[in-house]
Amino acid sequence: MGGRQVLAARRLLTETLGGELSEDETVAAARAAIAELGSSERLLELIAELASGEGDPKGCARLSYRHVLGFDKLLLIDGGPRLMLRAHIWHAGSGSPGEEDVHNHRSPLASHVVRGRLAMELYEAVPQGGGIAAERYLESLADDGSADWLLRPAGPARLRLTHVGQYAAGSSYALPAHTLHRAWCDTDAPTVTLFLETGAERRPHTDVFTAGGPHPGAVSKVPLDVPGYLAALSDLAELLRNSYV
Repeated sequence: MGGRQVLAARRLLTETLGGELSEDETVAAARAAIAELGSSERLLELIAELASGEGDPKGCARLSYRHVLGFDKLLLIDGGPRLMLRAHIWHAGSGSPGEEDVHNHRSPLASHVVRGRLAMELYEAVPQGGGIAAERYLESLADDGSADWLLRPAGPARLRLTHVGQYAAGSSYALPAHTLHRAWCDTDAPTVTLFLETGAERRPHTDVFTAGGPHPGAVSKVPLDVPGYLAALSDLAELLRNSYV
């Protein structure tokens, strides 16, 4: 299902990540794939094709929404539990250090910065008495079909900052599933990233650490409808056209 660019993207992801790979191999392969798909030569054509209704707009709209951290999360290619390709649109002023919780992911991931710039911090958990005080939560997805986020308190924790970096347009990064991090848009213009969830060795939950007070037990996801999804893709295509001029 899909036009030429959709089928080519699916083929690249399957050929690159479809085999039995170690986590290190998955991380490297995901970074290579996302850099190729995020190039100006390929991405604009893919987004424009999807905005015209190619692919699976109904299924992708159901899994696209405004994330609680302030960016739009648009599913582009649904490759099943192992491969999910998304576009993240970070609006100007939507993020800053401290607004996003430190967290990890269920599986290895890769991201390519298409326009704008992201800042990122990496952390590690340390014994009590050192580092920064935080509250730990176990985050999982509701099993009632809503896909809401469920957050279960898991006690106090301490974190130590290990790395601070910036990723400008054209750069890529990839992280193993367990890596604790937080990222935010640190420019006054919208930032667009291409994001790949590999699904390899998928964990049942993620770890979330916050120093900003208690979290609610559940956070709702409000999916886009198909017209809203296609309109968001059209807006993204126009943003990319202006970026590439």
